[in-house]
Amino acid sequence: MIHAIDDEPLALTVIQSLCEKSEHIHLQKTFTQPNEALKYLRKFPADLIFCDIQMPAMTGINLVKSLQQKTMVIFTTAFSEYAAVSYELDAIDYLLKPINLKRFTQAITKAQDYFDYIHQKDQSSDKNIFVRADFNLVKIPLADILYIEGLADYLKIYIKDRKTIVARMTMRDMVEKLNSNDFIRVHRSFILPFSKIEAVRGSTIFMDDKAFPIGRTYAEAFFSRYSGKLSKKSVPLRKHN
Repeated sequence: MIHAIDDEPLALTVIQSLCEKSEHIHLQKTFTQPNEALKYLRKFPADLIFCDIQMPAMTGINLVKSLQQKTMVIFTTAFSEYAAVSYELDAIDYLLKPINLKRFTQAITKAQDYFDYIHQKDQSSDKNIFVRADFNLVKIPLADILYIEGLADYLKIYIKDRKTIVARMTMRDMVEKLNSNDFIRVHRSFILPFSKIEAVRGSTIFMDDKAFPIGRTYAEAFFSRYSGKLSKKSVPLRKHN
């Protein structure tokens, strides 16, 4: 179910028109009164809502905070200063008015991808993860991740042929997102794609001309797994004290 909320009828007409130009989205209901929208949404949860921010009776921010169920939200507003707040509310996207078709389509595609991701039956088989960075929801193919570096409450995600992504999240949260068969945490500051590890010497991992330390907390689990990998290849483990 997809709905739109805006106190300006013309703005709703624009969103309706944009939805009609998209093959994958159908707008069911529109609301000019946020209080009425909130009452309806509490009774009939939606998959996605388009929501204006500055409305007289209730702001879109307060409306989304009042929702009792998880709902994907795309904020639509003429004011850019609310981007940080929308980020904190886990909005799918933030569209500035006037909204053009290209930008609208990008937001819809992002919402569809995220919907598929969170509703798939077996997330371990997924080939992408989603992280929030730069006030945006970013889709990252797992195969393109070179390595992940932890910096306090921030992460740097190094990606093949793309700009490094800086995301505000912990290493523990990232480990939970990743497929444990494909990635391994080797240090408090590093998560590596296991299949891309080229060599291990002592307590150092070599991969793509880079060296990564193996933390003592993670050494036993790492060497147990790495030994199993080498035994399958019938290659002795190069580990030196």
